Amino acid sequence: MVSEKEILAALARVPGPDGQTPLPQSGAVAGLTTVGGKVYLSIAIDPAKSMAMENMRRTAESVIKQLAGVEGATVTLTAEVARGAAKPAPAAPGPKAQAASRQSSIPGIERIIAVASGKGGVGKSTTAANLALGLAARGWKVGILDADIYGPSMPKLFGLRGKPESDGKTMKPLEAYGIKVMSIGFLVEEDTAMIWRGPMVQSALTQMMRDVTWGELDCLVVDMPPGTGDAQLTMAQTVPLRGAVIVSTPQDLALIDARRAVAMFAKVNVPVLGVVENMSYFLCPKCGERSDIFAHGGARHEAERMGVPFLGEVPLHMSIRESSDAGRPPVAVDPAGAHAGVYRDIAQQVMGALEGGARRAFPKIVVE
Repeated sequence: MVSEKEILAALARVPGPDGQTPLPQSGAVAGLTTVGGKVYLSIAIDPAKSMAMENMRRTAESVIKQLAGVEGATVTLTAEVARGAAKPAPAAPGPKAQAASRQSSIPGIERIIAVASGKGGVGKSTTAANLALGLAARGWKVGILDADIYGPSMPKLFGLRGKPESDGKTMKPLEAYGIKVMSIGFLVEEDTAMIWRGPMVQSALTQMMRDVTWGELDCLVVDMPPGTGDAQLTMAQTVPLRGAVIVSTPQDLALIDARRAVAMFAKVNVPVLGVVENMSYFLCPKCGERSDIFAHGGARHEAERMGVPFLGEVPLHMSIRESSDAGRPPVAVDPAGAHAGVYRDIAQQVMGALEGGARRAFPKIVVE
């Protein structure tokens, strides 16, 4: 495995943003990390000069890839200032700073959608997995990208172990139940803490999207991390998302964050395909009595208030939890069951929206 010292030594041959100072001494290295044989490097630059810095980025990436022990490298440009680097002079007030737009489609993938939530613990990943399976059950070729770098769930949900095969340039996704799956969880040990700053997350997502042999897919479902941060902006800036599904539980505390997620996607011009109310109600397995543990109907009312579709209610049920923990998603192992039917209905609505909706233009992220 290549060391950080070896990488920095090789990068000394690459001029930094000023065109003269070696990159490691320029103060522009915003982050450097390795995961197995993969290297992720972020270089802090003035966003107004992003096009001029592209040659530096490519050179740095090429130099790293030539090192022994390196299976792949992703170098990204970021506006985040590296620790110890000189801060740029403040811009004159008034003008808008527009982020560099590097969006492009991924060859072979017809549609990319995000499954997101404003907060964690609402069952977003379980919903994403079963949504992907529901789309596949209706005839689509589907892949799922686990973009939750800090808490990857797809290896567990799909019962997958092992590392993706790699030819040194691209990785081959693992597959279960007919779904192609890629996750940072395949590349690191299960108990490894991913203590990464924003640029590292951006680099990892870029590589897992673009350096993977997805093949021909009708839809790539992206399981987003909770919140409205780097991962969401990276997706909006680098690929043409066709839409987003928001997952929330019914109580007010979760709905507040769901509103933020809807607002965030609206700001980056990504249509919201609908809202799912997860853990909508609980049916006692012994007596059949229904209990609205987290209240009920809040997500439906919120969707109506925001003018976005309501996709359905998923109950809080032990069998969903048990099968998910066992790597046996309900839609895959019990397709005729009631819970699978809920997810399949959600998938049908999402498919209809995607087939009927116009392809959106790439968003331009503007920072006031």
